Amino acid sequence: MTMSLFDQFASPSYLGIPLIALALTFPWILLPKPTARWLNSRLLTLQSWLINTFTRELLLPLSPPSHKWAALLISLVMFLITLNMLGLLPYTYTPTTQLSLNLGFAVPLWLATVIIGMRNQPTHSLAHLLPEGTPNLLIPILIIIETISLFIRPLALGVRLTANLTAGHLLIQLISSAAFFLTSVSPTTALITMVVLVLLTLLEVAVAMIQAYVFVLLLTLYLQENT
Repeated sequence: MTMSLFDQFASPSYLGIPLIALALTFPWILLPKPTARWLNSRLLTLQSWLINTFTRELLLPLSPPSHKWAALLISLVMFLITLNMLGLLPYTYTPTTQLSLNLGFAVPLWLATVIIGMRNQPTHSLAHLLPEGTPNLLIPILIIIETISLFIRPLALGVRLTANLTAGHLLIQLISSAAFFLTSVSPTTALITMVVLVLLTLLEVAVAMIQAYVFVLLLTLYLQENT
């Protein structure tokens, strides 16, 4: 029976247990945890340096009241990067290719930024729905357009992450299948295809990290508008 290319994105289960729940626990198991020692290992030192650098760059444009989100945003980006990277290993499953999971991350965090803006500075938050100097005839239309753009933000967050990871996994599967079938037909072409596959895998590693960063960066932009 011929399997669909999208079967690799179906949530697998074993003995009635969805393996997506197991996959979601892997980042917290694999990431090294801080210790009480004076000298840390190289891996823990590198992780601390990356977290400090990312925190400094991420919170630089934000106001001081937004800095309380630092732990949540750093945990989210580390979580997403680890999930995306683990999905590139053979015989693994990538939970972030599921739109429902990505929307589960995007909708509550986006809604929290909107609620904070409406509670702390309602006038400033509502002012984003209508640019200054708008003609009277265009006011109802622009309010509708800006409201739609506001509510489409979490959908754009989830779809962007899902689409980029899904497209990369599909390309890897297609090129690897082509290299496998070309091995017996044309070894030279198969070798060239394997080189392309290696380069694409390196590109997908970069995409896995960049998309997690972009996801959190857009959340900080939404937070910046409401604080």
